[in-house]
Amino acid sequence: MKTSQAVETEGDKITSWVSVCPRGLWEVCQRRKRGAEPTDPSGEVYPGIGSLCQVRVQRQGEHTADPELSLKPDLPIAVLSDAQVPPLQRSQGTMLQVPLGDWIILRLGEGQCDITEGCVEGMRAGEKCEVMLTPLTDRLRGGEEEQKRAGPDQSLCITVELQSFSPGHESWQLSAGEKWGWVMSHKQRGGDRFRAGDMWGAADSYSRAIKLLITLKLHTRGEGEEMTPIEEEEEEDEETEKKDSLEAPTDRQYRSTKASLYSNLSLCQLKLGQWSRARGCASRSTLLEPQGLKAWYRLGQANLEAGELEEADRAFRKLQELQPDSPSALRGLREVGRRERETNSRLGQRLGKMFS
Repeated sequence: MKTSQAVETEGDKITSWVSVCPRGLWEVCQRRKRGAEPTDPSGEVYPGIGSLCQVRVQRQGEHTADPELSLKPDLPIAVLSDAQVPPLQRSQGTMLQVPLGDWIILRLGEGQCDITEGCVEGMRAGEKCEVMLTPLTDRLRGGEEEQKRAGPDQSLCITVELQSFSPGHESWQLSAGEKWGWVMSHKQRGGDRFRAGDMWGAADSYSRAIKLLITLKLHTRGEGEEMTPIEEEEEEDEETEKKDSLEAPTDRQYRSTKASLYSNLSLCQLKLGQWSRARGCASRSTLLEPQGLKAWYRLGQANLEAGELEEADRAFRKLQELQPDSPSALRGLREVGRRERETNSRLGQRLGKMFS
């Protein structure tokens, strides 16, 4: 969710954006202090997608008990593998999804902690940044949702340090097959987070998958372009060619997955009370996959909660057309009727007062 604004001030760079965590949306204001210039200009200057990053996050003013030891990781970052990186569990009770005060390993792009990853993306090895976090709350104005900043007394100040990182990739450097792998990984992670009750985290994962999937629009394959079993066996024989065996999605896979991601995202937004956003995502899903039952139901629900009863009625009737015995469609239509009667009753009462 990073739409940032940046300002340069006397060697430091100040960047702000809106980030997501299990407790909602937060405004992030980052002041990055430049470290020494890289000794090897030909090497990786910034971490990229897939980089393993040695990171420490602390509240400002707090220090580790043994800073000398804490600066020395057990293994050089360049030789760490995914198998050696302990998984970090997201918690519903905290805004930052990393242990504070300890050096940890994050794999950039996975969305373990959106705030920390957003800071690390533009940092060099050896840099430290100061971050002020301010919670945002959603509110409706003129029928549209907007964010309102909390007071400064609710802000939190932290420091983020990047000690070192392994090579990664920019999005444009990934092959179509690699991007597809990341898309499916985000989709699975979104499902896991949803089942764990982490609605903000699930929405973030689905959003990441959609952003990456959009870049694959011109790289899909026709249904007849799949590799044969013999070709797949030949690819697996050579270790150096394993990465190339990742295939881009077919046209059908692309549309079906995109529709599913928008539908899942709309469900998260419904759970979070973001009716307008849920309507938009569910509508996109129905355009991509007009036979998608879940998307039509979620579109009906979102319109119902937003007070768009005519649009809700249309969505539930479409669901009933696709699945005549759908109890969900019947319940939705009954609820639309009930709310219409309530609206007409209130209108009648107001008109009666006006002309009495």
